[in-house]
Amino acid sequence: MAIPFLQTVLVGTYVVRQRLAGRKRYPLVLMLEPLFRCNLACAGCGKIDYPDEILNKRLPLADALHAVDECGAPVVSIAGGEPLLHKELPEIVKGIIERRKFVYLCTNALLMMKHLHKYKPSPFFVWSVHLDGDKEMHDKSVCQDGVYERAVEAIKAAKALGFRVNINCTLFNNSEPERVAAFFDTLAPMGVDGITVSPGYAYERAPDQQHFLNRTKTKELFRDIFRRGNNGRNWSFSQSSLFLDFLAGNQEYHCTPWGNPTRTVFVWQRPCYLLGEGYVGTFRELMEETDWDAYGTGNYEKCADCMVHSGYEATAVNDAVAHPIKAAITAMRGMRTTGPMVPEIPLQAQRPAQYMFERQVKEQLAQMHGAEPLKKAAGR
Repeated sequence: MAIPFLQTVLVGTYVVRQRLAGRKRYPLVLMLEPLFRCNLACAGCGKIDYPDEILNKRLPLADALHAVDECGAPVVSIAGGEPLLHKELPEIVKGIIERRKFVYLCTNALLMMKHLHKYKPSPFFVWSVHLDGDKEMHDKSVCQDGVYERAVEAIKAAKALGFRVNINCTLFNNSEPERVAAFFDTLAPMGVDGITVSPGYAYERAPDQQHFLNRTKTKELFRDIFRRGNNGRNWSFSQSSLFLDFLAGNQEYHCTPWGNPTRTVFVWQRPCYLLGEGYVGTFRELMEETDWDAYGTGNYEKCADCMVHSGYEATAVNDAVAHPIKAAITAMRGMRTTGPMVPEIPLQAQRPAQYMFERQVKEQLAQMHGAEPLKKAAGR
């Protein structure tokens, strides 16, 4: 695994402290969205479908750092949108690192060469570059030619300056296991330190609704990929071995959405990074007043096919801390790619999807104009 020893120790210590304190729910990674605006329009993305007035909104430096302090998670993933469009981002990153939090700066890398000089290498800082495969695969995924080559150029430049660089790879149902495995083989020679991989989440606002994976197809795809890489051991993943084993259909996990709470340009988004079904003003309200049992696979239609790391990595980490021998064995042997899979979560009792995007946009615009107070719990 490509998780540095320092991060493993500090995050593991944090998790043990939470468990010893008897906390049932606690954050592991803060998903910080300082803006929604992006310089790409990927067909599988459902994060940028807002009016310009909202896309032009930015989370101020003070609010971003307050969210880090308020949440207390040991890792902060800065997402978007494209975070490098935020003029205060270098100060945000610097402030998080000063708090000894690990920062994963997610970027499509189009602006990375321009902004590299504003950041300094640190054991607490990682560039997380979006790459969904080889040149043809990635450029098709982001709906623009030439993006792969610019991303690779930026990765090499960052490595030459001493930065740690991971790639963030999202896979869909048109992914070919042979090509994905061949792509993974190219990353270590390129200098990439680690791979974060995940099946795409079926955003209801995404332009392309034809290529999202269901859970069975996800497990089959990842088994086929891992099988081509010595059960996944040929590649350095920046994820827990048990989460990867979950993707291969060998672990029965339920989502822990509170493990990756999300602070957006509005306020705290419930229930998770992938679903925006209401907002609350404080992290404490998010944790204590959200009806968590209303979400997750088997509970809610929108969650039916989700196996994304932002929902399940925290589950896997908790399992690894509770069962370190199982985690160590899985890491050594790799992911099992044959034999029966664990039973799937039944969906008969899930509640139907609620579609509230348009209403929430109107409420947020009204709030921005001072027409009415922020509704603490739009939806559930």
